[in-house]
Amino acid sequence: MAGDLINVNPNALTSTIEFLTAMITPALLISATGSLVLSTSTRLGRVVDRVRDLEKRLSELIMTEDKSNIPLYSKRLEVIVNLLDKVTSRSRLLQRAMTAFYYGLGIFILTSLTIAVVGIFGIYRWLPIPVGIVGIIFLFYGSLLMLRETRMATATIRAEMDFTWSLAKTVAPPDIISKYTMSAEGDLERTDGT
Repeated sequence: MAGDLINVNPNALTSTIEFLTAMITPALLISATGSLVLSTSTRLGRVVDRVRDLEKRLSELIMTEDKSNIPLYSKRLEVIVNLLDKVTSRSRLLQRAMTAFYYGLGIFILTSLTIAVVGIFGIYRWLPIPVGIVGIIFLFYGSLLMLRETRMATATIRAEMDFTWSLAKTVAPPDIISKYTMSAEGDLERTDGT
């Protein structure tokens, strides 16, 4: 009995290590995909909150009886409608990205199962490779959608900041506004050096 523990068959050990190594790779991809799903879900929740906030602001503007007392009323309406359009497009992209990540997650779980089938039965040794590649394609597609959504998020923030600056220039006293200029990159800079 003690001799069996010392005289381990190296071929059996090698195949066991290969099997365990093959099982770990999809597990890492499953973990990474889960992180992407979580962050995408968080972003989607924020976008939904943003849509609700914009809808509330739009309703308040429309229901206001004395529209002439609201500085830049027409511009406000235009900006809110534009932001709603951008945020709605972002939410659709996030939904598609999350769907792609969930598909990728399912495919990576299927990859683990195919590795187990190959390890147990020794048939279709090639099967885990194309299944894993399909999962990677879903991750890649979801990542491309997230990149596009990130660019849209930046554009949305820039549009809102541009409006806020134009509103500030309209309602703030001239002596305060004169202390700032807009750089070529769209950043505010103080003219007095402080």
